[in-house]
Amino acid sequence: MKLSKFKFNLPSELIALHPAKNRDESRLMVVHRDTGEIEHREFKDILDYYGKGDVFIFNNTKVFPARLYGNKEKTGARIEVFLLRELNEDLRLWDVLVDPARKIRIGNKLYFGPDDSMVAEVIDNTTSRGRTLRFLYDGPHDEFKKALYELGETPLPHTIINRPVEPEDAERFQSIFAKNEGAVTAPTASLHFSRELMKRLEIKGVDFAYITLHAGLGNFRDIDVEDLTKHKMDSEQMFVDEAAVKTVNRAKDNGKNVCAVGTTVIRAIESAVSTDGHLKEFEGWTNKFIFPPYEFTVANSMISNFHMPLSTLLMIVAAFGGYEQVMDAYHVALKEGYRFGTYGDAMLILDK
Repeated sequence: MKLSKFKFNLPSELIALHPAKNRDESRLMVVHRDTGEIEHREFKDILDYYGKGDVFIFNNTKVFPARLYGNKEKTGARIEVFLLRELNEDLRLWDVLVDPARKIRIGNKLYFGPDDSMVAEVIDNTTSRGRTLRFLYDGPHDEFKKALYELGETPLPHTIINRPVEPEDAERFQSIFAKNEGAVTAPTASLHFSRELMKRLEIKGVDFAYITLHAGLGNFRDIDVEDLTKHKMDSEQMFVDEAAVKTVNRAKDNGKNVCAVGTTVIRAIESAVSTDGHLKEFEGWTNKFIFPPYEFTVANSMISNFHMPLSTLLMIVAAFGGYEQVMDAYHVALKEGYRFGTYGDAMLILDK
């Protein structure tokens, strides 16, 4: 499959800069894989498609305030530092991206906060923009994390949401069941679920399974090869525990529906599948890249937002729903004025 097959013209006015007023009131396009039928609904109508014993698989990763702005020593130049992950708790070592990178060399010190209270030293170059920082902070680790996060802001993907961060983003760029901290971007399909909707699904007898995949910036990285078999995904840390395995496999064995909520869930469960198509426990890293054609084994339905042209996220959805069908649905979405991107509308793909 070629990269250019995923190109389409997306008018900027269809990219959502803010979420819907209420989480579960964004629009929902329902695509029936077997008939090709398309329905236009509201997200909370998802209740109509599931019942007792069906399972939703959610990603319960939690986004942390990963974007910081600091100043370089001596010159005072403003530097953006994007925290990727903590490498060593005791040494306060972090893997980060810096911008502009050409100014930041090993040995440089960076100062953060209105009174320069947080200081970090560059101790290694990892990639062209990647650096390892050691934060110079005396005090317990939880105090350090709290101080660091107070200086950070919600890491909205500026390539999609091109506006300054607002106070409400701290809540809305996070699912209501976010639990395990480690993501630098939100699993967007999860953002549509409100507490009320979760309760109503529960009352209907729908079961929930939670996995963790710490979504990284690789989700927004441009693919620079036309032949998709040559693209390498960034690795992301993931966990599938015994409780999730039992819930999902019970539903599969009973012939019930299993819905993967988002592309991160699809990648996680397809990285943790046994040869007989059941989910298995997993703790580690995945760089699984899914594009059409692909045979899925765990979920028989999925929810996803409307994604950017040429993105790996669109490729996963096209693999699940069928390339022609999904691209046709995207053209309908463009015509009908659906909102695209992180804060946009959702698509539900059903197998029947």
